[in-house]
Amino acid sequence: MTIEDKAVLVTGANRGIGQALVEEALRRGAKRVYASTRQPLAHFDGRVTPLTLDVTNTTQIQGAVERVESLDVLINNAGVALYDDLSDRAALERHLAVNLFGTYGMTQAFLPLLTRSRGAIVNVLSVAALAALPIVPAYSISKAAAFSLSQSLRALLAGRGVRVHAVLAGPVDTDMSRGFEVPKASPDSVARAIFDGVESGEEDIFPDPMSQTMAESWRSGAVKALERQNAALVNAELVK
Repeated sequence: MTIEDKAVLVTGANRGIGQALVEEALRRGAKRVYASTRQPLAHFDGRVTPLTLDVTNTTQIQGAVERVESLDVLINNAGVALYDDLSDRAALERHLAVNLFGTYGMTQAFLPLLTRSRGAIVNVLSVAALAALPIVPAYSISKAAAFSLSQSLRALLAGRGVRVHAVLAGPVDTDMSRGFEVPKASPDSVARAIFDGVESGEEDIFPDPMSQTMAESWRSGAVKALERQNAALVNAELVK
């Protein structure tokens, strides 16, 4: 898939990776970019359609569906990351509401359009989905769950021609990671790598120098082999 002349929807589009993804989609010639944010957004490019949308609000999601005429790529980027510990159940529930169920809700709502276009779903996750970062345990748990969701969707939607990409990013220079004293990739470079991965058909995208060190061994490793084996169990007759 190329992004040129495609319709792309990006959640969490007002800052960080989301904002960079909007600009990169425009640079690659997208015909329409739906920029989803919790607060109203203005953009100078006429190809951008702002959507005021909280991904935890089913009414707002349905309102967005009614405004989107066609869709080729859904990028589930909206997320939350709080410093907490596992004694705080409310923090875990908030992470799951946004990072897992927000992704699930957006995917289910826009799946008819993506099936029609034989499009792609891109879930922006984290290497914390693979190995928990204990200083943000609720975030790690929610991203691990969202990665499992991505794997299931990948297998179940293959029969519809809908591709599912998981972005397994390391630290990126955004508000979410300001507290980490480690080297961070720029949002612009990560956005470029995400679209490069989508266009080249990579299932799991490692978009920054830290995560890239894992890419080769991951693609040939036991987890990917098991994922493919499990996906083969899907009965195509169940995918309607």
